[in-house]
Amino acid sequence: MDAPVDSPHAATAELVAALIHSRRTVLPRWLGPPGPDAAQLRLILEAAAAAPDHRQLLPWRFVLVPAAARARLGEAFAQALRERDPAAPAEALVRAEEKAHHAPVLLLAVARLTDEPPDASESHGGTVVAPVERLVSAGCALQNMLLMAHALGFGASLTAGQALASAPLRQLFALAPAEQALCFLSIGTPVRRPKPVQRPHPRAYVQRLGDAPGVLEDYEVDSKT
Repeated sequence: MDAPVDSPHAATAELVAALIHSRRTVLPRWLGPPGPDAAQLRLILEAAAAAPDHRQLLPWRFVLVPAAARARLGEAFAQALRERDPAAPAEALVRAEEKAHHAPVLLLAVARLTDEPPDASESHGGTVVAPVERLVSAGCALQNMLLMAHALGFGASLTAGQALASAPLRQLFALAPAEQALCFLSIGTPVRRPKPVQRPHPRAYVQRLGDAPGVLEDYEVDSKT
């Protein structure tokens, strides 16, 4: 919905809406050089810090995979595939290794689902930050980074897969027992533009709580709440 014309934030809202709605996922194999320079990468990383973070636990971190470490990541991908499928053909192993070499900038997003030692919840009124809250915070951090990369003119994408839970990858990134690898974030210059996508209308994902328990009603965004 457009900001009211008399709103002092109308211009900012319009700019933010354009940024959000013009962002597209660009697959890692479509991301080439140049990638963000040091100053641009810092802006992207700093954007993550603005994510909601209950009790400021910082329940997520990012691991940059430099060019010199891509081969080791590729080996971990191939080893993970071998463990899932001992009969995997050589071509599949090569493709698994190649995934580590796409995009100039590659980061692994890691979430800490619980604290070790356990949360000292007594000092916070008994409040424990549940794993789902930590995952939401990590998702917000990732979206902030995607939007900042887009604002700087780069393409980006999030990718996951079965290898994220594999022993080779967990060992490579020194993941603690309470940590979970969420996805890879790839950033670079698009060498191929994705096709336009049809965004769902809010009526497809917004409902209104009705007058009786368990009753949900359709909600039109332009209607009064």
